[in-house]
Amino acid sequence: MILEEVTPHGDNKQFKLMKTSIIVQNLRCGGCANTITKALASLATIQDVSIDVSNAMVSFQYQDFNDALEVKSILEGLGYPSVTAKNNLKSKATSFISCATGRIGKIK
Repeated sequence: MILEEVTPHGDNKQFKLMKTSIIVQNLRCGGCANTITKALASLATIQDVSIDVSNAMVSFQYQDFNDALEVKSILEGLGYPSVTAKNNLKSKATSFISCATGRIGKIK
């Protein structure tokens, strides 16, 4: 993970935000990005999620290092393990399903 300190803004000035990017495996398209964005949007302590499909990078701001680890775990559960993790057949199959779900979600 690449870590960077971010100056707080808006109503969250009491929290120091950090920014990080995680390079993941199996991220191929907008469907994948849509699934990841929706999953991370449910986390109150995660902000400013952006997905760079061409570089397979998920970037976001977080309040506590444990929040960043939770994101890494969620990504792995969706089939998008970090480049430092093993990319087994289960991860590849799970990412295929996550991608399809994300594509369907974009159509609605």
